[in-house]
Amino acid sequence: MTIYTCPMHPEIKQDKPGKCLKCGMDLVIQVDSNGSLQASDIHSGHVEHDHASMMASPGAAADFLRRFFIVTALLVPLVIFSEPAVKLLGVTDFALRPLLEFVIATIIFYFSLVFFQHAKMEIQMKQYGMMTLVSLGVGAGYLFSAVSTFIPALSTEFYLEISTLIWVLLFGHFLEAKSSTAAGDALQEVAKLLPKEAHLKTKNGIKEVELISLKEGDVVIVKPGEKVPADGEIIKGSGNFNESHITGESQPVNKIVGSAVVAGAINIDGSVEVKLLRVGESSTIGQIQALIASAKQTKPAVQKLADRTAKWLTFSALAVSILTLFIWVVIIGEPFIFAVTLAITVLVIACPHALGLAIPTVSTIATRLAVKNGIFIKDMAKIEIIKGADYVVFDKTGTLTKGEFGVTDIKVLKGNRQDFLSVTGSIESQSSHVIGMAIVSYLKNKKISFVEATRVKNWAGMGMEGTVKGKKYFVGNQRLMKKKNLLTARAVAILDRFAADGKTPVLVATEKEIIGILGLSDSVKKESKQAVDELHQLGVKVAMLTGDTKTAATPIAKQLGIDTVFAEVLPEDKYKHIKELQNKGNIVVMVGDGVNDAPALTQANVGVAIGAGTDVAVEAGDIVLTQSNPQHIVRLIVLSRKVYRKMVENLFWAVGYNVLAIPAAAGLFIPLGFQLTPAVGALLMSMSSVIVVFNAMTLRQAKLTVLASQIPD
Repeated sequence: MTIYTCPMHPEIKQDKPGKCLKCGMDLVIQVDSNGSLQASDIHSGHVEHDHASMMASPGAAADFLRRFFIVTALLVPLVIFSEPAVKLLGVTDFALRPLLEFVIATIIFYFSLVFFQHAKMEIQMKQYGMMTLVSLGVGAGYLFSAVSTFIPALSTEFYLEISTLIWVLLFGHFLEAKSSTAAGDALQEVAKLLPKEAHLKTKNGIKEVELISLKEGDVVIVKPGEKVPADGEIIKGSGNFNESHITGESQPVNKIVGSAVVAGAINIDGSVEVKLLRVGESSTIGQIQALIASAKQTKPAVQKLADRTAKWLTFSALAVSILTLFIWVVIIGEPFIFAVTLAITVLVIACPHALGLAIPTVSTIATRLAVKNGIFIKDMAKIEIIKGADYVVFDKTGTLTKGEFGVTDIKVLKGNRQDFLSVTGSIESQSSHVIGMAIVSYLKNKKISFVEATRVKNWAGMGMEGTVKGKKYFVGNQRLMKKKNLLTARAVAILDRFAADGKTPVLVATEKEIIGILGLSDSVKKESKQAVDELHQLGVKVAMLTGDTKTAATPIAKQLGIDTVFAEVLPEDKYKHIKELQNKGNIVVMVGDGVNDAPALTQANVGVAIGAGTDVAVEAGDIVLTQSNPQHIVRLIVLSRKVYRKMVENLFWAVGYNVLAIPAAAGLFIPLGFQLTPAVGALLMSMSSVIVVFNAMTLRQAKLTVLASQIPD
């Protein structure tokens, strides 16, 4: 029977797919303590499994560590009863000594069977790799030694060498398993952001409940010092909330009735009642977990290269091992025992252990580092693309600018000012655009009364039309007025003055003439200028996309030092400008809000959804940023370059080690007086893995700043 379990809470088990009762994550097919699946699961096609996923299974690291300690204890008597130790101690050899060695070595060999189980899986899946080589090396060495014990004429055994090899391999695989669970650790860290229980408000009072029982519409009490259990809205009370787990900003945010709060936010002071709007997987925390899990399932291109290299290395090592045996016995004429020793050493030392660790360790650590900086990578393959970006294209409103428009000018060209403003507000009250909402907010503050607008129609990228008190009006930009043939010299003169000041105009007209113009201003974010400067330092050009006129967009572009401006762009045409840059040979990163910019985000080499706020799972973006801070793009590019460099370093070391080690193991340097034994080969193989792991771990302390980012591509 197939058992399903939670990757974060292995104690949760059931016989069918479903959700974890503690964290809401999807359950996966259970892997046993040895890292094995049921054969029925493999052959039935229920799961696609490999060595990496087995190593990342719950309990894998603990199992390898347990085996390592047991083998460590057994190695002590094995060393004492070995022939070299007996001679060194001056003890007379005795007949039972080889049998004692055999018994102890057999027990140690038993604890290596986990390698054979993994190798069986590789063979069944036709994914030949390190476990195949390890099993061949360990198995051949043990069997030859066992035969030598009962056939004294052979007079050679490798009990100590093979047992030492098993000891080293167990520790190496413990390190690998520990590293492979790093993404899982990231999931656990995110899960810790949530409280264990919630105070549910019911008709009968307050009830303590587990998070899994919460549903949308429930009302919970969040007391001072407690965490918000799910995304919701405050319906009673107020308080300051720490949302640094989402925004990265440590400054508390004051929340009042009507304010949105996200799962995991800490209520610093004041007791509030929160109506839950999104729970479980749909909450911010749930979406973040989904993004991390998604990243875990993707591989960078360099990882795929490493996988192919490991596969070919396996076949090459087998070929070299057989060739070594043939050359030393048949051609050179050395004893069979000598040649077997070299052949086993080749199998041991060629184990692509370091290759298996080279990229995953970097990827998992990079995922955790990215999460800490508010960066959620949905596809790890995009890391390699981002590091070579030629252009970063920003959507203007809300990305480079605050997106908080304010009315600065009112020009009435025809009729009564009050009527003009009332008509404008009546139509714009039907708009969800930031400019429309800014106008409505301004007019409400001025106590301007609205009437119901009928027959409202949206002109994409241009404005709106509607009927107020039986008369049709148009509210929009210059393009809409051109389309309706309503522009006059007087209106153009006002538009030119607005453009010179970097203001956005909104024109209001009847079917016959323009009756007034509003001027709005959107201030540039303080981080935008620094972000553009730092991108230039990284050798990346910057472009800006906007629906504003070129005259209105140019002052902002000049203020920020932007290289290219695409103005008067309709939402549906944004992707064309991305394609235009790509056709010139540029690698383009598009930065937008993930909604209106979806086609452009998809067209770009890498789409980055910035400022997604609580809605982090933006489908259009390859990468999601929680803050609308352009400097996060700089951090992303710096991260990608550091990550890619670590990947290349690890790959170079892992491959370079085998290029030198395999010939040495085959006996190429014996004429020079240098020979590798299986035990030394195992030690070198393990050391290569340790070097790869520690090189990856240095990424943990990386500073994502421009000064620290001057890394060759």
